[in-house]
Amino acid sequence: MVKHIVMWKLKETADGNTKLANSRLMKSKLESLNGRIPGLLKLEVGFDFSRTKESFDVILYSEFASEDDLFNYQNHPEHKAIMPFISEVREERRVVDYEA
Repeated sequence: MVKHIVMWKLKETADGNTKLANSRLMKSKLESLNGRIPGLLKLEVGFDFSRTKESFDVILYSEFASEDDLFNYQNHPEHKAIMPFISEVREERRVVDYEA
């Protein structure tokens, strides 16, 4: 099994919305991928509540059967369709992919 974790710091305002509104839109868009991409076993999106200077705002946790499934997810048209929005609203991004 492959686990894919992504964290984003969001801009205070972007795409005509506040950080809070954009975090909710990100969650909705990302969670809409559940059940729509082959090999994507699980996908969760959460928000940080500690709000420290080290915190990121949004986290994605997802699981895949294999590295090939992760690659296919990253290149799937439905995933690609939401990437422009996320690129517009994010300030920073961190990612970790590992086998479990």
